[in-house]
Amino acid sequence: MKLILAVVRDTDTESILNTLLPHGFRVTRLASTGGFLRRGSTTLMIGVDEGKENKVVGLLKSAVGAPDPDQHRITLFVLNASNYEQI
Repeated sequence: MKLILAVVRDTDTESILNTLLPHGFRVTRLASTGGFLRRGSTTLMIGVDEGKENKVVGLLKSAVGAPDPDQHRITLFVLNASNYEQI
């Protein structure tokens, strides 16, 4: 199991959710703030089975399009998740 943490611009959140959810990926959305200009951002937590992380990364890229010069649209962390439960 992998846990993908994606820190995205608030303005990109809905587009990303509309892209991921139809593909069956579950997403938890957390409000966050950070960066140089303290812009609003959203941290998305996405749990995926081993081997599907590249599919999610591809969907994330397609949802936000190309970044502006010297900017980035998404900061990604792909972590190993040793345990996953829904209670």
